[in-house]
Amino acid sequence: MGVQGQSEDAPSKVSFTTLEEKETVLPCPYELNEEKVVQVTWYKISYDENKEQMITVHMTDGQYVSEKWKDRVRFKSNQPIVDSTLVITSTKPSDESDYLCQITLFPSGSIVKEMHLTVQTIPISSLDPVYVKEGDSYKVVASCRSVAVPPPELSWDTELNGHAVKQISDKGVVSTHFSLHPLRSMNGKKLDCLVHHPVYDKPRRIQNQLVVHFPPNAEVSGYSKKWSVGMENAALTCKHAGSPEPALTWTRLGGQLPSGAVPHPDGRLVFERPLNTNDSGTYQCLVKNSEGEDKDTVTIALGGTETTIDLKKLIFIIAGGVAAGLLILMLILTCHHQRKNKKLKKELTQKKYKITLVEGTLRNSLSSLGQARCRDSRSTVSGGRGGGAPAFDSLGRPSIYNNSRRGRDRPMDRDSETRLRVEQYVRNSNMSLLWKTSHPDPRLLPPLLQPTYPVVRSTEILRQMNGNAVIPTEGGSHSGSAIRNYQPPPISCTYQQVAYDEDEIDEGLGGPASQEHPDDQDSVASSSNFSKNRISPQSHNHNPHTSYVHKAQIV
Repeated sequence: MGVQGQSEDAPSKVSFTTLEEKETVLPCPYELNEEKVVQVTWYKISYDENKEQMITVHMTDGQYVSEKWKDRVRFKSNQPIVDSTLVITSTKPSDESDYLCQITLFPSGSIVKEMHLTVQTIPISSLDPVYVKEGDSYKVVASCRSVAVPPPELSWDTELNGHAVKQISDKGVVSTHFSLHPLRSMNGKKLDCLVHHPVYDKPRRIQNQLVVHFPPNAEVSGYSKKWSVGMENAALTCKHAGSPEPALTWTRLGGQLPSGAVPHPDGRLVFERPLNTNDSGTYQCLVKNSEGEDKDTVTIALGGTETTIDLKKLIFIIAGGVAAGLLILMLILTCHHQRKNKKLKKELTQKKYKITLVEGTLRNSLSSLGQARCRDSRSTVSGGRGGGAPAFDSLGRPSIYNNSRRGRDRPMDRDSETRLRVEQYVRNSNMSLLWKTSHPDPRLLPPLLQPTYPVVRSTEILRQMNGNAVIPTEGGSHSGSAIRNYQPPPISCTYQQVAYDEDEIDEGLGGPASQEHPDDQDSVASSSNFSKNRISPQSHNHNPHTSYVHKAQIV
């Protein structure tokens, strides 16, 4: 019975690929035909064609592993006679070679299985940046290297306009170099190396940026003429481009930095408080690196207080101004009303004072009238003593006087005449007061006019005063004579009748004696002055008979 496979003289070869440091499995399949497997042995064929025994298993003597391969190889199955698959636990690159699996059969001979093992390695890659300076000539700016089995493929991923050169060394190291003319604008640009190998699902990227060294430059900004005393959050900024990164220093020429001015790592000089007059001066920003240094200055001149006002402060100021204005307006209105009330009160007081004076005058007049005695009066109303034309008083009324020196011949007694004169005086006083109230200027008082009320015959007046006894006076009949503006009420007198002698009659009103004595005229003048000073100013007298008004004697 034959065995599938080839004889030892013509072995078959199969290829296997594995990865470094991974477990490798090498199969050795065969079929038996009433044959018995006596022994199985694995060999490694070296480059000089020598066979190196690795592991053997005998059906009765058991398993054997050479010293070199101890702890590195083993049979996959617990019955190696049945399944002779070999396992290399940790594959090394040196394990790449040809391997033989020899199966000894009884009684027919042996079967040989030959195979080739390829061990792949994980690429070892590196990128070496080259530091260049601005202004250098065309040169290599980056190099990328990698080694692996099989050899990897290298490429560049960049936007820079340059040229790449590939090289492979004797040891299997693959490298590529990228060259260009360095400029300041190229600093920091992407220049990545890509490694292509079978062990990667996608190319491995080695990130890199082009480094171009150049000296720094300084530029200060942030200050404006709007800066003023009291301004908050003020700051200066110093732009400082350079490669490598330059060191930055803030100074104030002629002195130290003011307290509260703090430099920050980002190049700012921040005033952490409101500005004051001590912050004025010239500030300098100095930047320096390995390629050189640069500086820039700014002069700060602070004006008065800051003119810009916060919106909330402005609202509060406006509200306060409106409130103050309303308060002032209320005070003005209050003062105005107080002055007006005070003026009205003063005027009211003056009115009351005038009314009080009038009331006092009336009270005194009525009191004098009440003390008078009622006497039989036979006085008459006539045109004068001599029976000529009728005489008038200061108010344009017919004068009442006694035409006879004897009291028994008078139609009206002295008390009635006195009462009539007092009542007429009081009425004239009231009229003068009312006229003064409506006409403050006494110089504008109109002259007395002739009354327009109905004419009452003198006989009727005398009859009302003295009863039915009417004594006509000199000057003819009284049918046509009249008294204007006066209708006295009936006299109610309960006083005792008193007889007068001739002397008293001579001293009474209307008698010749009263007309001859100047005291009567002084009395009339004093009465007129009293009316002028206490009650109201007298109007200009247009009656030529004013001087003949006689004073009424009150007993």
